[in-house]
Amino acid sequence: MTNFVTLHEVGPRDGLQNEARIIPTTQKVALIDCLSRSGLRHIEIGSFVSPAWVPQMAGTSEVLARIANAPVEFAVLVPNLKGWERFLAARRPNVVYQVAVFISASEGFSQNNLNCSVAESVARLGPVVQAAQAEGVAIRGYVSCVTDCPFDGPTENARVAAVVDQLRDLVHMQVSLGDTLGKGTPARIAAMLEAVTATTPADVLAGHFHDTGGQALANIGVSLELGLRHF
Repeated sequence: MTNFVTLHEVGPRDGLQNEARIIPTTQKVALIDCLSRSGLRHIEIGSFVSPAWVPQMAGTSEVLARIANAPVEFAVLVPNLKGWERFLAARRPNVVYQVAVFISASEGFSQNNLNCSVAESVARLGPVVQAAQAEGVAIRGYVSCVTDCPFDGPTENARVAAVVDQLRDLVHMQVSLGDTLGKGTPARIAAMLEAVTATTPADVLAGHFHDTGGQALANIGVSLELGLRHF
């Protein structure tokens, strides 16, 4: 197991999408360019979700067009084939991209945010994964609500492991495990990871821990102990 840790910066997407006000494209581009100059090599820069659902992510195509060239893998969230088509139209030659696909470990979250079951959301991602593979674009998976759901309450660890398996059945992608509500504690994160790593190697998992409850650094610590090296 490597001692090196890889940071995947997601602020321009996961951070900005939660802002109450719309961030101008010029400010998004300036932020991403600063992050590129900082030495980060994996930066998520936006999402091709419908602007009607996430207004803060409107203009992602323009962001792709205006950010500076840098030795960075730029990631975008692609929820469906329509989002994939928008990404294809916006991507630039000679730039390294990655697409992220997203599901929830919770049925309640999936129904309320994706308007479908978890199984249906996995099936919808199949064509996106196939299209990305055909174009040679790297794919990364996200699983939300790995400890708690705002609709269903605590998430069963076996449920998280099963959902990760379903996502990786599409293609052997890296999967980021999201403590969406920030309620995870080191003991709960350790139990969840032990369930997931029973079928999925730790070196293809990433931890995504919100600090709402002040436990993010402690959760990273226990994840490191269990073999995770991506955050």
